[in-house]
Amino acid sequence: MDAYRSATELAADVRARRLSPVELLDHCLERIDRLNPGLLAVVWRNDDEARKLARALEDTIAGGEEDLPAFAGVPIPIKDLTPVAGWPLTYGSFAAPEDLGTADELVVAAFRRAGFVVTARTNTPEFGPIPATENVRYGITRNPWDRSRTPGGSSGGAAAAVTAGMFPIAHGNDGGGSIRIPASCTGLVGLKASRGRVPAIVPGWLGASVEGVLARTVADAAGVLDAISGPDPLCWNSAPAPARPFAAELGTDPGALRVAVLAKAPLGVPVHETARAAVENAGTLLERLGHHVEEVDFELFPVEVLASFLPLMNAAFGDYDGIDVARMEPHNVASYQAAQQVDSIAVVRALGELQRISRVIAARWGKDFDLLVTPTTAILPPEAGSILRQVHEDPGGMPMDVLSMAIFTAPFNVSGQPAVSLPLHHSTGGLPVGVQLVAGPWREDLLIQVASQLEEAERWQDRHPTLDQT
Repeated sequence: MDAYRSATELAADVRARRLSPVELLDHCLERIDRLNPGLLAVVWRNDDEARKLARALEDTIAGGEEDLPAFAGVPIPIKDLTPVAGWPLTYGSFAAPEDLGTADELVVAAFRRAGFVVTARTNTPEFGPIPATENVRYGITRNPWDRSRTPGGSSGGAAAAVTAGMFPIAHGNDGGGSIRIPASCTGLVGLKASRGRVPAIVPGWLGASVEGVLARTVADAAGVLDAISGPDPLCWNSAPAPARPFAAELGTDPGALRVAVLAKAPLGVPVHETARAAVENAGTLLERLGHHVEEVDFELFPVEVLASFLPLMNAAFGDYDGIDVARMEPHNVASYQAAQQVDSIAVVRALGELQRISRVIAARWGKDFDLLVTPTTAILPPEAGSILRQVHEDPGGMPMDVLSMAIFTAPFNVSGQPAVSLPLHHSTGGLPVGVQLVAGPWREDLLIQVASQLEEAERWQDRHPTLDQT
């Protein structure tokens, strides 16, 4: 079996009875057995439970059921920051309580409705605030393209699992770039939906975090977004329903767009020459596809954003129950302690300031341009383990590698706009280098249209790391 087929293709094979759900699951589990010891993408497994789910689906298909959900039989792992009924939830930390989950998060319930076989947990940095997947409890997740490098974070376990062919797709979430950054580091498609697009019981990081997946193709990213998006009748802040399914945007001509290319990082952060080259090449390709491309230079991320965003990010520790602070890693202890010093008035002011800044950021779309293109990260993936070492050495600081990894992605968690990282470039050493496309509020349709154009031109889904020949 080809380990690198897309979730959409595999689901079609299951529906056509060319592939058994049990065979597909066993193939994934065999690759975890063989490849995970060298990568540490997966940190917990439920093989027996997953096989029961796959066998039940197999029996349903054998019984003649024709009306199967879109991703019936496709295995998907869940990141170790998201609740699943009956599963442990450690947040990558020794500080987490040992209780099993009592209910699925809404995105997990949506995966089940879509027919996914929910199995295994992927690694994450402790509580998810750093852009590299490494923690004290489980260890360092490594990039399948170069095991001396990080796959990014915080959804780096998910990215490594998909890139290595352990799973065709994997759950992730994005609070400052945590889907887009690992997608860039590992050569995947990482779509962050608009704020309010994907329902959550309690939106993470006070609404800055969005649920999604790490995928190999734009079709997979669009199809899953159709499966997990709202509107949610129990949430007033739901995004409006799209005019048609997101998957219908694949191959749709978006027309000639005004595309702004921005290679200058906010706050004066240096940008690696390879990241600049990736953006320049993307601009050339978009021009060749008929779009009007213009290089721009403006301050994407006003400095006052950090003053408001960081206290709210620290305050997000209030989302976690039963934490043993004494067992947390040093950088998270520092964040937790900083959060204790922020009073309620400061939090309200910070939220108000971010809402004001969000309006300023998003106002350019539709007025100055239709689509913005930036590097996904300002640097190439750092050495595996180096970011964890840096934040432990200076718990209250902001290492330059952390800032450089998230500087282009975090603004759109603040503004709530949809953005996608696409694997459009490689370094001279063969490392994937992502390019970020950002659309106006609720315009995932436009992102998917343009992303599918670029995918057709570049065929990145045919590129895989040299791990083995199976």
